[in-house]
Amino acid sequence: MAVVQRDATAQDPTAFRVTFTLVVFGTECVSGILGNGFIAAVYGAEWVRNKRLPTADGLMLMLSSSRLALQIWLMVTFMFRQSFQDVYYRKSLDQFFRITLLFLNYANLWLAAWLNVFYCLKIASFAQPLFLMLKKNIGVLMPRLVCLSLLVSSGMCSLFFINTFNTYVNSSIPVTSANTTVTNIITETNVVNLSFFYYLGICIPLLLFLTAATLLILSLKRHTLHMKSGATGSRDPSMEAHWGAIKSTSWFLILYVINALAIFINIASIFDIYSPWDIVCRFIMAAYPTSHSVQLILCNPGLRRTWKRYQHRVLLYLRG
Repeated sequence: MAVVQRDATAQDPTAFRVTFTLVVFGTECVSGILGNGFIAAVYGAEWVRNKRLPTADGLMLMLSSSRLALQIWLMVTFMFRQSFQDVYYRKSLDQFFRITLLFLNYANLWLAAWLNVFYCLKIASFAQPLFLMLKKNIGVLMPRLVCLSLLVSSGMCSLFFINTFNTYVNSSIPVTSANTTVTNIITETNVVNLSFFYYLGICIPLLLFLTAATLLILSLKRHTLHMKSGATGSRDPSMEAHWGAIKSTSWFLILYVINALAIFINIASIFDIYSPWDIVCRFIMAAYPTSHSVQLILCNPGLRRTWKRYQHRVLLYLRG
C-alpha cells in the first residue's frame, strides 16, 4: 500500500522545477496534439470524402484520434491539479482523472498493437497456415477486434474502482504560528491491486505488439539479407527502405515498452510529485505519442506529401 501525504497549502519543491516541467511537458503535448491532429484531419477528411477508409487508414485515424484525446487529457490533468489542488482531491476527482488516463492509455496500446499486427500480416512473409489465414481475413476481422479491445479496456478500467485509489482529506489541522488551519491530503494506492489489474490489462496488447514486431523484423531482415546476397548493391533503394522499416519498428517497440512502464509508475505514485523520476515519467508519457506521430508522418509517403503542402501554404500565408 503506497501512501502519499500532501499539504494543500505547501509550496512546490522549487519554482524552477515546476516551470521546467510545465514548459517541456507542455511543448511535448502541444507538438503531439499538432502531429496527431494533422493525421486525424487528413484521414478524417478522406473518410468524409470517400465515405469509407481502407483498414490501415482507419486504424491510423482511430490511433491518432485516441492519442489526441490522451494528450489533451494529460494537459487538462496537469493544469487542473496545479490550479485547483484542493478541489482535485477533495471531490475525489483524482480517481476519475487517473482511471480515465488508464482507459486512454489502454486504448492507445491496443490500437498501436493492432496497427502493428496489420502491417506485419500485410508485409511479412511466412508459410504457416495460421499466418496465411489471418493474412487473408485481417481486413474483415480488424473492425471486430478493435471494438472488442475497446470493450476489454473499459472492463479492465472498471476494476480500478475496487479499493485501488483512495483519497482522504482533513481540513481541520491547526497551525498555531499562522493562526489558521491547513488541508491535509492523503492519497493511498493499493499497489498490489494496481499492479495486478494494470499488467492484466496490458499483457495481451503488449504480447501482440511484441510478436508482430518480432515477426516483421525477422521477415524484413531475412528479405534484406537475401537481396544483399543477390545482384542488388548495398545502396539499392529497396533494401534501404527495408532497413529503414526495421529501424522504425525496433524504435517503436522500445518506446512502446518504456511508455507502458512509465504509465504504471506515474499512476502508482511511486515517486514524490516533481521528483526527478516523476518528471521523467511525465516526459516519457507525453513524448511517446508525439514521437510516434512524427514517425508515422515521416514514414508514410502520403502523409509526408500532405505535410509538405501544408507547410508550403503556411509559409505563403505568413509571407503574405
